[in-house]
Amino acid sequence: MYKKILILLIYFLITSCTNKTIYSGKILNQDNLGNINFKNKETLIKKMGKPSFIDPLENKFFYYSEKEIKKSIFKRNTNYSLMFVFEFDEEENIINSKVFDLKNKENVDFIDEETSNEIVRRGLLERIFGGIGAQQELPNSP
Repeated sequence: MYKKILILLIYFLITSCTNKTIYSGKILNQDNLGNINFKNKETLIKKMGKPSFIDPLENKFFYYSEKEIKKSIFKRNTNYSLMFVFEFDEEENIINSKVFDLKNKENVDFIDEETSNEIVRRGLLERIFGGIGAQQELPNSP
């Protein structure tokens, strides 16, 4: 019994001490990081692939990439954690691009803008039953 526990403990120690590289999002090589000045959506997709997230309302592409090295169970080192944001005009040309370093969270600015919510302004019954049936006016007299 003790021999099995000792073997499991040795196996656990050996496997937990090996370095393991963990990628999240897009796996970017040095060429992708060095040249992100793309002209249009087509070139961007050819070079970086499909985005991590597409915002259809703001016409933006978001690419997330993170590389982390796990040295042990308790020690993880994040090499980089980046968010690339590309904004397009009507002709699908890139008009704005930004890179956010998510590893350094102190330098990330949060925007205080809010999206309007029309549902909150409506009454409870209208929210629940507002989309059912055709709109009808009820008669005032019996």
